[in-house]
Amino acid sequence: VQLVESGGGLVQAGGSLRLSCAASGRALSSYAMGWFRQAPGKEREFVAAISSSGGSTYYNDSVKGRFTISRDNAKNTMYLQMKSLKPEDTAVYYCAAGAWPSERYLDIWGQGTLVTVSS
Repeated sequence: VQLVESGGGLVQAGGSLRLSCAASGRALSSYAMGWFRQAPGKEREFVAAISSSGGSTYYNDSVKGRFTISRDNAKNTMYLQMKSLKPEDTAVYYCAAGAWPSERYLDIWGQGTLVTVSS
């Protein structure tokens, strides 16, 4: 499966963005999915994950209540709705796919999309 992220951009603090991750090559419904991010000079960190059916979701504490992960298997697309954005959310956001919605099992990666939150 190939993954392509989109929807990144520049937004003011307090604003919203929705990221998309489109899959091709194989049905997305076969995979658990997740979002990760890497800020300049920092290690990559887990943001959120969702089971293959969409029935279970998991979040990093830093984004709980502000970000929502979802998926539309019919459209072969996963989403990350981000609200109340903060400057510390600035990062390259990557989507990932794998066998389970856990960081160690999400091992197929997209190329990333940059989110910049201005203060």
